[in-house]
Amino acid sequence: MADLIHVTDATFDAEVLDSDSPVLVDFWADWCSPCKLVEPHLKAIATEQVGRVRVVKLNLDENPATANRYGVMSIPTMMLFRDGTEHARIVGAQPKASIMQQIEPHLGPTSANVGQTQPS
Repeated sequence: MADLIHVTDATFDAEVLDSDSPVLVDFWADWCSPCKLVEPHLKAIATEQVGRVRVVKLNLDENPATANRYGVMSIPTMMLFRDGTEHARIVGAQPKASIMQQIEPHLGPTSANVGQTQPS
């Protein structure tokens, strides 16, 4: 499984908003038990979806400005950004399948279906 990238208030814009690929941001804190439940799912997504989405973590206790900027009121909150804009927000601990179902419409094609024509 992939290690998740940690971003900060100082690196958020460059790592997330300016990214060429979709980025799933996990807003979390050390004391948050549900955040710890979600982490293995996020690591699995990062490993399985290489090239389609990057997964990063932002500790809101250490980086309150970004959490406030996006109105994060409870954790875990996961937000999918694409082209510098929020496209999905997932609040609360959820299984990997649920997280994927909510972010999938906003990701690029899989390597398996690149170049295939869509049915009309």
